[in-house]
Amino acid sequence: MSVTETDIFERLSQFRDDPSEMLEEMIRHFRQARKPMELFEALKMRVRNQLGLPLISQEGEAARPEEVERQLELGLLDACREAGTMLIEDGRVADGWMYLRPTGDTELARKLLSEIEIGEENYDEMIQVLLHEGIDVARGYQAVLDHQGTCNSITLYEQSLAGRSKPDREAAAARLLDHLYDELTSLVRGDIARREAPAGEEESLHDMIEKRRWILADGGYHLDTTHLASTVRIASVLNDPGELRKAWELTQYGRRLHHQFQYPGEEPFVDFYPAYATFYSILLGENVDAGLKVFERKARTTDVGEHGTGAIETYVDLLDRVGRHGEAIEAAIELVPDEVPPQRIVPMLLEIASRASVAGDEEGYSQIVAYCQKHGDLLGYAAVLHAAREPG
Repeated sequence: MSVTETDIFERLSQFRDDPSEMLEEMIRHFRQARKPMELFEALKMRVRNQLGLPLISQEGEAARPEEVERQLELGLLDACREAGTMLIEDGRVADGWMYLRPTGDTELARKLLSEIEIGEENYDEMIQVLLHEGIDVARGYQAVLDHQGTCNSITLYEQSLAGRSKPDREAAAARLLDHLYDELTSLVRGDIARREAPAGEEESLHDMIEKRRWILADGGYHLDTTHLASTVRIASVLNDPGELRKAWELTQYGRRLHHQFQYPGEEPFVDFYPAYATFYSILLGENVDAGLKVFERKARTTDVGEHGTGAIETYVDLLDRVGRHGEAIEAAIELVPDEVPPQRIVPMLLEIASRASVAGDEEGYSQIVAYCQKHGDLLGYAAVLHAAREPG
């Protein structure tokens, strides 16, 4: 037993008649010694002592009043927060998150983890917490790109992130787009420098390939074309104009590839690069009416039984994203087949109606109310009436 350990036992024995001070002394010791798990147990003991409970819980304890239970829970959460913080500060990421998770304090976790560099020794733990636990999806996904490359990152997105929340998908998609765009731009720039005078630093990817049609004239390519196609598709969730411009530039590169590298997509993107070029142009505010007509035609003519509702959903999404919320609601109600359960469409319609309401258009709610009545959807009907009462 070390001198320090001997000293703490002696100090604690001095407070045998004052449990509160004894516990405070023990807590100070564990804080100074940076023993987070022991600190957690000591903090838990302090809460139980303050509430008049035995320091260690026992089987068959009598039921406690609701207020006592509430105070006990709050105290335990505070203990979790302090122990978790200390663990992460000391580099024990997985253990620290185990304690922090019950608190729901994701901002604290994000701040603590932002100060820890990702390396080989902690890579798995950091990816688990940042990416899979959703603490900082953008940073976690960037680490996957840096450590495992584009192919594995795309696979990870498809398997683990495609079904996540829109903010999570956007965070990862932006990192993937930036990564592939920068890589392709650098490769094209290097190709030009080898064949002629270097391109100007101000030239974008599109500038370079537009001015030099010979770049892809011989059927060549600069990076894995499946990665290019996947990135163009995944980036469709983004809204930032700068990101949308990069995605559009990737479609212009893709359109110049040899036909054997232009893989068909799913409706309404069967003609993959031209369709996505139109899609991104609409979101950039270019040729909006003409572009929307293309996707409206797809929405009205694509066989839902064979291809699903993707064409309709894309058209409705585009209308909504360019600010035509009322038209989006009308199109969804008109075009979605009756056999599609209203429970699938009403949540989407409510989101659009809320955005329309912010823009001063309250008509969307009445349209959805009528839709729910027509389809006998009482749950949706109630949800719409409730949403319509909320201030925009």
